[in-house]
Amino acid sequence: MPRCNASKLDGTPCERIVGASHSYCYSHDPKRSEERHKAASKAARSKPNREISEIKERLRGLAEDVLAGRVEKGDGAVVSQIYNVLLRAIEQERKLRETEELEERLSEIEAKLGAYGGGSRAWR
Repeated sequence: MPRCNASKLDGTPCERIVGASHSYCYSHDPKRSEERHKAASKAARSKPNREISEIKERLRGLAEDVLAGRVEKGDGAVVSQIYNVLLRAIEQERKLRETEELEERLSEIEAKLGAYGGGSRAWR
């Protein structure tokens, strides 16, 4: 069976089996570089969703504990404030990632416009 022609980061040959019409596996195929980049970007964006879900679950539990008298109201309020700060940090992280992705996409568009004779003027 044919194997990928690429080498791993440690210099050893990739051992993945590839189709008869392919020379590289998904991870090493230069033609699929953009596809891998998009998949990684999508995966990175999903991380905050898991964090938010966990925080929501914990806040629900905290609310139940406060209402049932297992946690004092003051302690519950402080923990809620801490989670609020954490949620704001997650949102800032998301905004930063989104801005960086948009800047990257805009740079690609500007480069393509320059290649088509559109000049090197930046978007205004």
